[in-house]
Amino acid sequence: MKLSTRNALVGTITKLVRGPVSTEVSIRVAPGVEIVSVITTHSARRLKLKKGQRAHAFIKADHVIVGVD
Repeated sequence: MKLSTRNALVGTITKLVRGPVSTEVSIRVAPGVEIVSVITTHSARRLKLKKGQRAHAFIKADHVIVGVD
């Protein structure tokens, strides 16, 4: 995966709060450091996100984009 953003962090999904429209994703990137992003529930399902899974957080301006391999 190649992206133009330079702020890329890798971590582990620690929490998912799924709603009918949006899902809150927490990714631990270092001990005591978590990145939280709200994405559509459709995207969370498409990415098959689950707790304990390795994930990438891409930060561009005020957006956090979640990606998986």
